[in-house]
Amino acid sequence: MPKAAAAVPKADAARAKALRAAIKHADHAYYVLDRPTISDAEYDALFRELQALETAHPALRTRDSPTQRVGGAPQAGFAPVRHAVRMLSIRTETKTSAEAAFDFDARIRRELGLDEAAPPVAYMAELKFDGLAINVRYEEGRLAVVSTRGDGDVGEDVTRNIATIHVIPQRLATRRPPDVLDVRGEVYMTRADFAALNARQRDEGARLFINPRNTAAGAVRQLDPAMTAKRPLHFFAYGIGEVRGWDVPDTQHGLLETLASFGLPVDDHRRRLHGGAELAKFYEHVAAIRDELSFDIDGVVYKVDRLALQRELGFVSREPRWAVAHKFPAEEMPTRLLDIGVQVGRTGAITPIARLEPVFVGGVTVTNATLHNEDEVRRKDVRIGDTVVVRRAGDVIPEVVRVVLEQRPADAREFVMPTTCPECGSAIERLPDEAIARCTGGLVCPAQRKQSLRHFASRHAMDIEGLGEKLVEQLVDSGRVKTPADVYTLTIDDLAALERMAEKSAANVVAAIDKSRGTTLARFIYALGIRHVGEATARDLADHFGALDPLLEATGDELVAVRDVGPVLAESIRDFFAEPHNRAVIDALRQRGVRWQEGPAKRAANGPLTGKTFVLTGTLPALSRDEAKAMLEAAGATVTGSVSKKTDYVVAGADAGSKLAKAEELGIAVLDEAAMRALIGGAHDDQT
Repeated sequence: MPKAAAAVPKADAARAKALRAAIKHADHAYYVLDRPTISDAEYDALFRELQALETAHPALRTRDSPTQRVGGAPQAGFAPVRHAVRMLSIRTETKTSAEAAFDFDARIRRELGLDEAAPPVAYMAELKFDGLAINVRYEEGRLAVVSTRGDGDVGEDVTRNIATIHVIPQRLATRRPPDVLDVRGEVYMTRADFAALNARQRDEGARLFINPRNTAAGAVRQLDPAMTAKRPLHFFAYGIGEVRGWDVPDTQHGLLETLASFGLPVDDHRRRLHGGAELAKFYEHVAAIRDELSFDIDGVVYKVDRLALQRELGFVSREPRWAVAHKFPAEEMPTRLLDIGVQVGRTGAITPIARLEPVFVGGVTVTNATLHNEDEVRRKDVRIGDTVVVRRAGDVIPEVVRVVLEQRPADAREFVMPTTCPECGSAIERLPDEAIARCTGGLVCPAQRKQSLRHFASRHAMDIEGLGEKLVEQLVDSGRVKTPADVYTLTIDDLAALERMAEKSAANVVAAIDKSRGTTLARFIYALGIRHVGEATARDLADHFGALDPLLEATGDELVAVRDVGPVLAESIRDFFAEPHNRAVIDALRQRGVRWQEGPAKRAANGPLTGKTFVLTGTLPALSRDEAKAMLEAAGATVTGSVSKKTDYVVAGADAGSKLAKAEELGIAVLDEAAMRALIGGAHDDQT
């Protein structure tokens, strides 16, 4: 090892050190301060450069390097860790009113022997995080061992998993760190991250997670650190355990300030307060802003601020006398499920909705809760008449968490998904590879009206300049426009009568509407908003059928013969055109002058890249996405919006995201802009 270290060029060693410092600084700014200092692309470039240096010179790879946060084989189990200082629970106040703050202050004053003339006691008031308590041990400033609370005396070693949490520093940001410092804190997941995680689970047809707290706890206890890394976790420090070689501050306030100066995340909502009245005011303030927080809490915590007074007050039954958890009203409550209806979303998604016996949960009275989709109803075995547990957290729509099976009545009924849309009467379809059922009346369904009109008028569809989101909102809300065909009946007077719409602007919009009557078959097909039919598929359909009527009457077999159209997409197209409401709107559009040239395909059937499918992702150095797309299509290629096994090439620029990751997962060739140009040029050369 010494030889290997000596063999590392000084310039490379210095560069690796600088890269580690820059990445750690960026991590702290992004994850702890929530104030990014560099772009994702710049961060990725620094990270890749450090990885390359460490690969070339393994001696540069330090234990606390940012590249070492995730990796290695899954663990067989968790080793036990005995806490040097017991991890205690805080006593919970059962009252969920501000009165409990006065009770706590009165008890503290009584136990300290303070009379009425004595000054008010100083407290630290903090949020009670709804997560998993852990102990993070630093030795000489370096992260050594991380363990769960366990039974308070012995926890589990989860060091490798916690290393995936970027907000927890690998090294304390101080030149004179304690010899030993046990930091106590909470691992949690934000509401936004939890919602995004469940959205991915839903898209993949996987099991949904119940709540952020359980998900965070489960992530920490994953045997595979790579799995933990896929769940975005955060951490707040709120106390200490064993300390050696460090003069501990005199107060809880000073302790938290010092931990923050060490680079550890400490919540900014903490307050140093005096007396019961200020504690009660803090409780009411946090209760009022609770829904605005990015993470779940279930109350606040009051702690006597001076550590000397904490020691004087001591403990009882494994709980500190000097602290109390003052909880908010419960966010999960049982109630009776009266019925299950459905709600139609703006994209036509049909969501089962639980109609509930009113229940007070999370500070509000809840009468409806989401059941997500039909599969979730079946998985949770939810039946009409059941007693169910309902959860509400923040601005999240209330949801049915689980059924209380032991209270199921004999006459409980299973839910049956309706076959027609309650909004417009159109057929409801559920494609084989999707968890969500949808209304097929995209052109007429009131619930989808605004979404379908915005899409219809968009630049790559009918390209009606001026018919944007705000104008669509007004036209739909006023009842003037109900289907895309109604757009072609609008007059200058109709538009000028709307709020903030001058006569000149109205005239411009009417002119744009009139201009859009002359379009192409491909644009018209795309404008209809058929599910899964993007621009490329719309062009392929136009090229294959040459005219609209043959497409309207096409069978499943005829549709599957179109390039990149499989059985699922063919079914979606057939269902759309089979809906009488949609056909009526198409007829009305034709009657109102929307037209296009019909005939054989105009794109070269034998271009140099004919038969090849490309996907574009990220920002290219010189070409816009549309320019790159045009170049590829001019060479005969098909450009689609999603990566699949049928994709031949992915062209990736800066800030490429999930499409690039999927291409790498499927082993699809990835090109940059230069390679794409070379491929087009080489293909042309091959043709000569």
